[in-house]
Amino acid sequence: MNQLSDRINYLSTSATLAMAAKARELRQEGKDIIGLSLGEPDFNTPDFVKEAAIQAIHDNYNSYSPVDGYVELKQAIITKFKRDNNLHYTMPQIVVSTGAKQSLANIAQVLINKGDEVILPCPYWVSYADMVKLADGVPVEVQTSIENDFKITPEQLEKAITPKTKMIWYSSPCNPSGSVYSKNELRALADVLQKHPNIIVVSDEIYEHINFVSKHFSMAEFPDMFDRTVTVNGVSKAFAMTGWRIGYIGAPDWIARACNKMQGQVTSGANCIAQMAVVTALNEPPSRIQYMVDEFKERRSLILNLLNKVHGFKTNEPEGAFYVFPDVSYFFGKTLRGKLIENAADFSLYLLEEALVATVSGESFGDPNCIRISYAASQEQITEAIKRIAEAVS
Repeated sequence: MNQLSDRINYLSTSATLAMAAKARELRQEGKDIIGLSLGEPDFNTPDFVKEAAIQAIHDNYNSYSPVDGYVELKQAIITKFKRDNNLHYTMPQIVVSTGAKQSLANIAQVLINKGDEVILPCPYWVSYADMVKLADGVPVEVQTSIENDFKITPEQLEKAITPKTKMIWYSSPCNPSGSVYSKNELRALADVLQKHPNIIVVSDEIYEHINFVSKHFSMAEFPDMFDRTVTVNGVSKAFAMTGWRIGYIGAPDWIARACNKMQGQVTSGANCIAQMAVVTALNEPPSRIQYMVDEFKERRSLILNLLNKVHGFKTNEPEGAFYVFPDVSYFFGKTLRGKLIENAADFSLYLLEEALVATVSGESFGDPNCIRISYAASQEQITEAIKRIAEAVS
């Protein structure tokens, strides 16, 4: 008898984690898989951060932490927001969570009622839609295009808004497209939202420092948007700390209090050692991690140069993060090595089985014409991976 809840039966499996699991299975079978599916930097956590964690252990940080985070960490977050984003939050407006993923889940649970609509510009991070569904909300997907660098336009936003619209969620730099919204582009979206004062903005800025084109800009920097924007961030990507699991929000007081209340009944405070390490990470200037950003930029140039030589791949130049999101619809309906490719999922699976390269289908990101390729890998691995892909589709 299936006694699982309707909720879990309705929930999709994370496409990125599923592909990573499939790649691990093939590796265990002895196959030489190049993994370009997970969104995880291949750098080690900086030594100055690791040393702070070791010191925290010696200082006997081993007890339950406050639900919303240590005061020292919340102060470091406030300082970071002011220094890097010109955002002025107070202690009650900061909530530290077990990764930015939990921060987003908290937001969905405390704000969405049954039937509330949440606008998701496509492509969006793979978990957004299911987080909305878990809260009994309705994801409203707005298709963008590679020609427009996968950015929603003010006209598209206006058209998507209905009396049921509760929020808009987006990431900049974007996972999976690498798109970065400029100040002017965000202002144009904010002008639309000014006509609809009850809509809340969730700005996911986890890739903030991996930006190759311009100064990062936050929606909450606009004075008329500050009190209706939740800024989500963390240390996973910029500081190569994915496994440390620390994320945080800056939010209006009433939203932050609600997230604190929710978290208190689910996980309570985040890991105490990791929190103290993040205090050190955030108090350092972003220049301490510039070496990683510089390397990602080199890899971006490499992978684009290689992909642009592969017939059938349509690319644009991502402005941040560490992904390319090529349109591969050219291959749909074609047969490669005896296998019919009907969609992006088929194509991604084909690349795994025939080229031994793990990517992720764009369907789970809201764009069925694309696949996501991570270049958080060595230049040697990237070169070999695209060589294999080119041979598999030639």
